[in-house]
Amino acid sequence: MYKKLAIIPAQQINPQLWDACIKLHQAPIYLQFNYLNSMSTNWVGLVLENYKGIIPICFKTKFGIKYSYTPAFIQQLGWVGEQLDFTILENTIYNFVQYGDIMLNHKHKFSLPKLQEKTNLIIPLNTAYENIFSNYSSDLKQNLKKAAKENLQYQSSLEIQLAISLYKNIYADRLEKTTEKDFEHFPNLCLQLNETNNCLVRKVVNNNNELLSIALLLKDENRIYNIANSTTILGRKTASNHFLIDSILKEFANSNLIFDFEGSDIDGVKSFYQNFGALNQPYFHWHFNKLWFLPKNF
Repeated sequence: MYKKLAIIPAQQINPQLWDACIKLHQAPIYLQFNYLNSMSTNWVGLVLENYKGIIPICFKTKFGIKYSYTPAFIQQLGWVGEQLDFTILENTIYNFVQYGDIMLNHKHKFSLPKLQEKTNLIIPLNTAYENIFSNYSSDLKQNLKKAAKENLQYQSSLEIQLAISLYKNIYADRLEKTTEKDFEHFPNLCLQLNETNNCLVRKVVNNNNELLSIALLLKDENRIYNIANSTTILGRKTASNHFLIDSILKEFANSNLIFDFEGSDIDGVKSFYQNFGALNQPYFHWHFNKLWFLPKNF
């Protein structure tokens, strides 16, 4: 039987059925209806039958051409749900948008050429902290010994805006495509998630209560996502971020969660995460162009 996908504008999607599909298939938090609605300029859902499968297509328009893109603070989207022939999905997408990029999630099973594999490092937390610690590199263990001499304090915090602002200031060069509107919308999303205990902030301070490192974490039923992690100049001198991540892993050990580092293909960041014994669970960048021409400076 031929399966057909409906293209449904965001405002006409049934949020309950959409999120039920996301929950059933343990898809990443970025695919939740409210997350997409908060961070995407415009989006539609491609929906199989009664939400047996879904994929969001986030889009913008430039020079009169509609193109797909990945919104800020979203790592991976892609297909979720009942498996189907990729040509059905592909043709439906091309009927809506002929150019763009889609980040396919780690559960992507389609046979598709020319995909760029992206690094995403994770640590399963369904074990005792001692078992997690045993996978640490010797270099990390040395840094934790250094941190132990600094009398660092690990704290829970409600400072969502501080965590985002510091991240923005420190990593401005990596966030050049993130707009001021994105930095307005994301804290609002975090405040909503905080109401259901799905946004957490953890920080490290010294004896003078000076901030050394801070992490804004999002949480669903399956994962803790390391969304915005920053360290001050003073914190770099005390190995405070090593201590912060170690403390988070210790706090959530023996849970059924996965700690998701959210990357990275940046060598220094990647090696830092790998020191914790993290495993690679890749996702995929799909770029497509079905236009017969493309304006310059597109």
